[in-house]
Formats: sequence, C-alpha cells, structure tokens
Amino acid sequence: MAGMRTRSRRLARALAPVRDALAPAVEAATPAARTVARWTRPVTDVVSPLGWTVAVGTLLAWWAGLRYHWAELVVLALVGTVVLLAAVVFVLGRFQYAVDLDLAGHRVVVGERAVGRIQVSNPTSRPLLPAVMELPVGVGLASFPVPRLRAGAVHEDVFAVPTRRRAVIPVGPVRSVRADPLGLLRRQVDWTDAEQLYVHPRTTSLTGSSSGFLRDLEGRSTQDLSNSDVSFHALRDYVAGDDRRHVHWKTTARTGQLMVRQFEETRRSHLAVILSTRTEDYAHADEFELAVSVCGSLGLQAIREDRGLTVMSNDAQLRGDSRTRLLDDLAGVQTRSLAEGIAQLARGAAQSVADASVVAVLVGSRVSPADLRAASARLPQDVRVIAVRCVPGESAARRNIAELVVLTIGSLDELGSAMRRVTAA
Repeated sequence: MAGMRTRSRRLARALAPVRDALAPAVEAATPAARTVARWTRPVTDVVSPLGWTVAVGTLLAWWAGLRYHWAELVVLALVGTVVLLAAVVFVLGRFQYAVDLDLAGHRVVVGERAVGRIQVSNPTSRPLLPAVMELPVGVGLASFPVPRLRAGAVHEDVFAVPTRRRAVIPVGPVRSVRADPLGLLRRQVDWTDAEQLYVHPRTTSLTGSSSGFLRDLEGRSTQDLSNSDVSFHALRDYVAGDDRRHVHWKTTARTGQLMVRQFEETRRSHLAVILSTRTEDYAHADEFELAVSVCGSLGLQAIREDRGLTVMSNDAQLRGDSRTRLLDDLAGVQTRSLAEGIAQLARGAAQSVADASVVAVLVGSRVSPADLRAASARLPQDVRVIAVRCVPGESAARRNIAELVVLTIGSLDELGSAMRRVTAA
C-alpha cells in the first residue's frame, strides 16, 4: 500500500505541469462552451433520444454507403433524411397562445372534488394550427387536444384531480407540445406557472374545552416557585432586588421585618402533539393516515379555542399558529424508515414542549407499551402525557401504564368519546 501511494504522488507531481499548462486554456474555453450550449439548446432540447438515434444512424449510413458504394445503406440514409425533414415540418411554427390555468380551490379535504379549468385563446389576427396541451398533475400527465383556433377564438377544457389520498399535488405548468408522429422531435413551451393543490386530512370536531382535556382556563399550579404569578404559595423574607409590589404589609407590620409573597408558577393550557412519521411504527398506510387525522383534529380544536399549540414529527416542527398552515403542513407529511423510535423522538422534543400542559403522542399498532412508557419518561415530569394508538378497525380502548394514559381508537369518529373518557377520569 505504501508503494502504491508513493507512485500515486509521483504521478500527480509529474502531471502537475500539464495541468497547470492546460488550466488557462480550460478557463478560456469555458465561457465559449457555455455560449455554444446556450445557442444550441433550442435545437438539442427538441430532439428526443429516438431522434438522436435516427440522426446518428442516418449520418453513419450516408458515410458507409458512399464510402463503400453500398446501395442499401444509401437508400436507408435517404429514408432517414426524409423522415427527419418531415419531423422538422411538424414542429415548425410559432406558439402564440394565451393560456390560463384556474383551480376552483387550492385546498380540499380527502375525497372532495377538486376541479380546474384550462382556457386557451388565440390573441393573434390569424388562425393557429391544432396543438396539444399537456398538464402535469403530481406524477401524472394529462393531455388536452386544442383544435384549430380562429383569430380571437377561445377553447376551454375542464379537468378533475384525484383526491383519494392526502398530498400536496403540483398542478402545471401548462405547456403546448408539437411533435411528429414518430416522436423524433418534440417542441414544448410552458405557458403558466405551477400551482399547488393541498389535499388536507379528514378531521373531526371535538367537544369540550380545547382538545377535551385542557380544562383549566387559569392554568394549573406546578411545584416551581416564582416571584411573580397568580397562584399564591407562601411568604418569605425580603431580599434585595425583590419587587416592592409583592411586599405583604400586614405581616411586615406584625413581625417588624419585610415579608414578600412567593408564588407557584402556573401552566397555561398548551397542547403539544408528537406525531411519529417512522414507517416501522405503522402496520400499514391507513394507520398513519388515521394518526395524521387525529393530529389535525387535536390541533384544530386547540387553535379554535385560542390555546397554545406545538406539533412535532420526526422530520420537523409543523406550523401550529393557524388552521390553514397546520393543515397545509399535514397534507405533506410522509413516513420514512428511521432507526430512532418514539422514545428518541420524545427526547428530542422534550425541550420544545417544556411549556406544554398536555402532550399527545400519536403512533401506530407496532409501537409497544414499553416504548410508549419510555417515551413518556423522556418528557417533562409535570406534563400530562396521553398516547393515542391509531389502529383502524380495532375497538376503542383505554389503559393506564403508571401515569401514562394509552388510548386505542379504530376510527376518527371515536376520538371525541376517547378524549371525554380521559377528561372524566
């Protein structure tokens, strides 16, 4: 190995003068190469892989046929040349359309109808030849034939976007396409920008205060002492720097020594939702979809009642400051394979949920009670933790693991009753 490294260093030193000599030429040629690429791009972008194959084959046939006087190759070269010239005729001409892409709504719920409209008009004073408009929708592609348009004529097409699954679907841009029947040449022009269609998860309204278990509007006391709050705890001796407004004058007069009030910190109603996006935590996709719907339902109720909300997943913290932002973020949440389980997620989220009064941990059927208990142990001790196992088709159930409440729900409709069961306990 040492000998190989030595030879490599010697070769590098030997090639260094060559590299240094070529460097100015490469630097000088780079702008020229970019200029050539910019000028030739309109041509190279039009030719398809099949077109390049036919073009190269035609050139080789011409060369070999003429050099070796092979008549069959000359005939083949003539056919290839005619085919390429005919393909050029199909893509010639200027595109002068006015195109409008209009979605009826940019946000729908799973299963709702999402429709849009493409309007193509001819703003010129002369007729336009037929063409094809293509519309990318997610990973799919829709094609709309446009007939010959007279001057000022308008053509409309209505389309529907499948919304069977929650997703963020890019729609567009609309592009016009001209191509020959063999697919040798393909010329396209984008006419609009792409738009986003958010397919939100299903949610359900929860009755009661906040998400069914945040009931104390004034906050609940903790064991942490504070010099200023609303929950009175005890009196103590005055220390330099204390706020004089908290001096208890009656006790001070009786004892002859300055005494100040000490308070217990109160925790305002703040809901934190931890959503596992680990593929291994769910038996199938329907479990994860139910977990996302539960997350959205809990978050929307907290927002509706103007409570604090923090939503976290394995990948990022979701925006919980408004209904639209939360649902938009949930529309794009996906699972991925991860080595770290729910306990590691809870440990990472502990600092972000330190001011929460209740933490809801949302998982699938493959998370064991021991894992849930480990996750609960990594969260702040004075926070109430509720785990929700989302298992479609399973009967609703509740169990306690020490201080941890574990709920199992089989459908979104069971969430409200499950939360009320926690409140009543």
